[in-house]
Amino acid sequence: MDEDQKTERSHTFTWEDPEEALQAGRKISGSELFEKMRLGEVPQPPYAKLLGLEVFDSGSGEFSMTLVPREFHYNPMGCVHGGILSTLLDSVMSAAVHTALPSGSGYLTVSINITFLKAVYEHTGEVMATGKLISLRRQIATAEGRIVDMQGNVCATGTAICMLSERPRPKPAN
Repeated sequence: MDEDQKTERSHTFTWEDPEEALQAGRKISGSELFEKMRLGEVPQPPYAKLLGLEVFDSGSGEFSMTLVPREFHYNPMGCVHGGILSTLLDSVMSAAVHTALPSGSGYLTVSINITFLKAVYEHTGEVMATGKLISLRRQIATAEGRIVDMQGNVCATGTAICMLSERPRPKPAN
């Protein structure tokens, strides 16, 4: 492309201090935390603001988020990068696990497996990702997820394995 033909674009976003959500998550269940996020009473994590993810719904063992695909999500092939869709699926699957946990509990995603079935573009319009808890054991939980467009076409599916733990206690102030 000729240097004179380039059109530079920019993307600006703002976020709130994630510490507030971290502190709230230590005191309330995962389901309560996400409901407060959905209502805007607790800030969403910074990555969600960066990518444009929105909490749509949460319940015990289930979680949904939406994403409006934008050009800044594109890969060199001209469609939404698989890493963006993987992040969306990891988010809803692990959050589905989190909704089933009591206060003071936490998790880390150990493994995700994503299958891409249909490319997502800006003209695709909003997509919805849903995660569902499949198994909750003492130390391990599994979940599955899917991303669908507004016409009901499945764009990607996934599975996640999460390791469960107690949330680390805050370090004492000196």
